[in-house]
Formats: sequence, C-alpha cells, structure tokens
Amino acid sequence: HVQLVESGGGSVRAGGSLRLACAVSGYTRDTFCMGWFRQPPGKERERVARIDSDGSTKYTDSVKGRFTISKDNDKNTLFLQMNSLKPEDTAMYYCAASYTCLATMNLWNYAYWGQGTQVTVS
Repeated sequence: HVQLVESGGGSVRAGGSLRLACAVSGYTRDTFCMGWFRQPPGKERERVARIDSDGSTKYTDSVKGRFTISKDNDKNTLFLQMNSLKPEDTAMYYCAASYTCLATMNLWNYAYWGQGTQVTVS
C-alpha cells in the first residue's frame, strides 16, 4: 500500500527558508497526483500546492512566488521549497497523494496522507 513520510520541518525566523520532503512508496500506477496541505493551530487543513503526474503545478495564492513544489521520480520523493517564510506559514504540513487527478483536488480527493511535519516561523 502507499506510504508517505514527511521530513524537513523545523523552526525558522521570518524571511528564512525550509525544504520539506515526502518519501513515497508503494504506488503502482503512473498517474499519481500529489500535494502539500497545512493545518495552522486551531484552524482547518488547507491546500498549499499540488503537482500532477505530468509535472504541472498549482499553488494557493498566499504562497505563490514563495513556495515551489517539485518531485524527484528517481528517488520517489516530493519536495516543498519554502522561501520568505512568514509567521502565518506556521502549521503542520502534510503531503498527500491520489491515483485520481481532478481539475480541483480538495482534501477529500486524496486517499493517502503522511503523518505531518511541523513548521514554526517566528
């Protein structure tokens, strides 16, 4: 079965950078959409970015120009490069995956989730 394991979270000053990674294993088909979500303290989980099997990407407005989602197919790893971090980026970050790629991928469209990695910006 599909397993996702995030890493790379931590504490950073505003304006700093972090790179999150998500190691993926167990997927059996080429069509595979992946995304990053985050859940700030006391708030609902929200979309951050997605990348489809053809490499196309989408971002939520609040992170455009600062975050970059990418993947290394050889290493089966998803990345989220986060630059110019702000205190409002503080959240638990989760990677997610789905064999179904829709025009809009909401939280419930993803069948597989990692355990999360904490990002704190002060």
